[in-house]
Amino acid sequence: MGYKSGFIGIIGRPNVGKSTLMNAILGEKIAIMSDKPQTTRNVIRGVYTTEDTQFVFIDTPGIHKPKNKLGTIMTENAEKTLEEVDIVLFIIDDRANLDSEDLHIIELLKNIKTSKVLVINKIDKIEPELFRKIYETYNSMGIFDEVFGTSATDKKNIDKLLQKIKELLPEGPQFFPEDILTDQHERFLVQEIIREKALHYLEDEIPHGIAVEIMSMKEENEILKIQAEIICEKKSHKGIIIGKGGRKLKGIGKSARLELEAFFGIKVFLELWVKVKENWRENDSILKNFGYYK
Repeated sequence: MGYKSGFIGIIGRPNVGKSTLMNAILGEKIAIMSDKPQTTRNVIRGVYTTEDTQFVFIDTPGIHKPKNKLGTIMTENAEKTLEEVDIVLFIIDDRANLDSEDLHIIELLKNIKTSKVLVINKIDKIEPELFRKIYETYNSMGIFDEVFGTSATDKKNIDKLLQKIKELLPEGPQFFPEDILTDQHERFLVQEIIREKALHYLEDEIPHGIAVEIMSMKEENEILKIQAEIICEKKSHKGIIIGKGGRKLKGIGKSARLELEAFFGIKVFLELWVKVKENWRENDSILKNFGYYK
């Protein structure tokens, strides 16, 4: 048996644990996680290499009914991934009843010849009877090569899932150096870490309307100096992000700085500002500048 390699697309609705699963496989956090929907906006590659296999995972934005141009781009990018990979991992959680968004994804999967694996995630929270119902609902469709139950948070059945993926992968070259975990550049990872911390700190509606832009990033005297802007859509949001006496923005900054220091292994000096760009999620030039258009 020769060397195996290939691209594995991770798709599903928002908030089913796609990024958590990829991070669990890689053993490192390269995709941000939050209990807010649509946390992942860009298509992110994570690379896992063993002695005889290279798995290139592509974490996609959750497929959903778009409410703005950003949502449309995110969904289109996720759907395009189906045509470009060797295997599709369709991640679901504990919902047994299918709605129009589930059925839309299933129709997409029926129309491709790619190998498909269904992953029922969060099994640590699913009663056995409900798991059986979900399993039978999807398995009876006859479109999946395998149906797996996993818990990404405690890495349950991750090894078995990898073994099945390996069986389905074709023989092929090593696409990336074996010590590479992602093809994303450092600036992207920095802005994603800051955005994750903002998602944790902010009210439900505001996170959908924020982005992070790195203004400068340079290392001086073993200190990484980062200046970044948190972009929001409304002036009223700016005050909420900053918080009374600047407390909320300071909390976001401190939380991000601690994670960045752990990530880079050096001291980080982080300066954050908040800037209003009205209705930016509908603005083509801003969306292109933020890298959402492919």
